Amino acid sequence: MSVLPSVQPFHAIAYPFEPVLTLEISRKYAEHCLVVASRFGPQSFVHPPRLPVKGEGGSGRLRVGYVSSDFGNHPLSHLMGSVFGMHNQEHIEVFCYALSQSDGSEWRQRIQSEVEHFIDVSSLSSDVIARMISEAHIQVLINLNGYTKGARNEIFAMKPAPIQVSYMGFPGTTGANYIDYLVTDEFVSPTHLSHIYSEKLVHMPHCYFVNDYKQKNQDVLEPACQPKRSDYGLPEDKFLFACFNQLYKIHPGIFITWCNILKRAPNCALWLLRFPAAGESRLQAFAAAQGVRPDQIIFTDVAAKSEHIRRSSLADVCLDTPLCNAHTTGTDVLWAGVPIITLPLEKMATRVAGSLCYATGFGEEMVMNSMQEYEEKAVSLAQNPAKCQALTAKIKSARMTCPLFDTVRWVRNLERAYFKMWNLYCTEKHPQPFKVTENDSDFPCD
Repeated sequence: MSVLPSVQPFHAIAYPFEPVLTLEISRKYAEHCLVVASRFGPQSFVHPPRLPVKGEGGSGRLRVGYVSSDFGNHPLSHLMGSVFGMHNQEHIEVFCYALSQSDGSEWRQRIQSEVEHFIDVSSLSSDVIARMISEAHIQVLINLNGYTKGARNEIFAMKPAPIQVSYMGFPGTTGANYIDYLVTDEFVSPTHLSHIYSEKLVHMPHCYFVNDYKQKNQDVLEPACQPKRSDYGLPEDKFLFACFNQLYKIHPGIFITWCNILKRAPNCALWLLRFPAAGESRLQAFAAAQGVRPDQIIFTDVAAKSEHIRRSSLADVCLDTPLCNAHTTGTDVLWAGVPIITLPLEKMATRVAGSLCYATGFGEEMVMNSMQEYEEKAVSLAQNPAKCQALTAKIKSARMTCPLFDTVRWVRNLERAYFKMWNLYCTEKHPQPFKVTENDSDFPCD
């Protein structure tokens, strides 16, 4: 067996590697998963017949399985909590396979109570789980982990389902020949960059990144629920930039740009999280060496999810990290009504925030084309608070109507994608890239 790269795929998405190198790292780990799968002995699964779901001999409903270690208090469940129960049971039968034990959280309990079939397989071996999936006649199997903690990608390497899909957990290519599709969108994974993915690209309308705020966090919209800056030791008299990403996403180039912004707009400050706490002193020292005043960098502790979203509204503008964007944190701040300044590059993880911004309807005002444009935009907003307030007002007014926060609409489009995958499989054209349109004649959910 070839030696695994010392850099893991999840770390590679945040490093300044060329996209092709990132793909090769993922391929090596995908091959390793095949080796792990082989240790369970030969596996031979009979897949469901290639028959239209609603046709004669068909199952009547498409059987879809989700595999994840993150059904619980985890960003994935914060974002997808309603999705599993929102599927139209007239057309789709949903199975959730939990790779982790219950953490007793509201998110685990909610998913377990709302989905049609919830199976805790945390105590079972991977080969047994794969056989269960096969015996349930799953037609479309979704990997919600990718190369993240708790993943058991060897299950997918055993190919228990005829169509296998990567979504959400890992913002990059799996490099796996046993994963057929990646659910993404045209901005995040444009067709001209399809060569940096091993999967066929399925382009969702608007934005591929789902969220659950309209169902779970409408309290943020109530003026009475808004916190005060003084509650967190934040300055009342300064223009406040923020970045709530984990500190590993901050590379020297973007931090120097932030320092330039702070020096050019001296009546502003930057709000960061102790995420981890060890980074605070190092970033403070780096900023001081760049000539930034100590009172212009403010750190606070990480907060619980609901509090985090509410207090995000205290910022004026969120500054994104280009090498690995705000993903969950990007949706958090947009739901709080805070504009983002982002700079997309080539890899998937560098383009998610841009897609989020465009799905609000105001991406042109938030997505930049160069680091210089990024810096100028930030300085311009800091020096023209009325301009920033106008953008904030537009984002806030669009939250209940824009595609980004319309979970029901998003789930219907995902169902269209699943049926398209199955219909391609039935006609032996599987797999091939396609773009989902909100058109029932081209993408029927049956």
